[in-house]
Amino acid sequence: MSISPLPSIMFDTLVRNALLEDLGRAGDLTTNAIVPAGQRIVTVLVARQPGVIAGLDLAALAFRAIDPAIEITCERHDGETVSAGDIIASICGPARGILTAERVALNFLSHLSGIATATAGVVAAVQGYKAKIVCTRKTTPGLRALEKYAVRLGGGANHRFGLDDAVLIKDNHIAIAGGVRPAVERARAGVGHLVRIELEVDTLIQLEEALELGIDAVLLDNMTNEQLASAVAMVAGRIVTEASGRVSLATAPAIAATGVDLISVGWLTHSAPIMDIGLDYRY
Repeated sequence: MSISPLPSIMFDTLVRNALLEDLGRAGDLTTNAIVPAGQRIVTVLVARQPGVIAGLDLAALAFRAIDPAIEITCERHDGETVSAGDIIASICGPARGILTAERVALNFLSHLSGIATATAGVVAAVQGYKAKIVCTRKTTPGLRALEKYAVRLGGGANHRFGLDDAVLIKDNHIAIAGGVRPAVERARAGVGHLVRIELEVDTLIQLEEALELGIDAVLLDNMTNEQLASAVAMVAGRIVTEASGRVSLATAPAIAATGVDLISVGWLTHSAPIMDIGLDYRY
């Protein structure tokens, strides 16, 4: 499935602010002292490990924002899988601008490609099962739309983007409301008819009660695989089932085998390692 790129208006300010943070009060002291003002160079972005590319538009914007004369030619594109040593793009133009923008460009590209790569790994692990891998709201502040975009590039899907997307009733909501039924009834009365309601449950007893309340989805939190399989049987396709908690590359296949519809994985956005990408000087 083709993933549409994000409009630049969604990340323009973010990239420029990152550059301003790096430039500080005096600009790039090192580059300005060493590199002649008129020198031009050719460099390439190179994958140092296999992975899925994400964030090329942000990297390109970082270079062009420093110097519009910098030319970027992409050999690969967001969502493509690369091997170690593959050239992702060539960056040509004023040397000072390229070196000044390098770190900010690589920070975005490596971080988002790391998320896409991690997602692709978990998606591959559950291949053959119906379960979709979804991310959560456990994102880096200010980077949520970008990180969720990277998840999509890796073959995953997005859970809520924010608190206003849908109702997700969690354990604290249930405790404050005084139980599952009053929590669901208050939520139903307080939102519009197009808003979907998901309920987090910890036990099969809670699930049994929830199935009588007309919810749209159930979050099966920290259940054993045996409990998940029982929950899926109880639901019998009437609502969406989502497994959450203790999901790793190793545990994902067994969780998917229980028959759940979704597996939510928080670490894809909050802890995925970066993908090692470098900028190499050619001439």
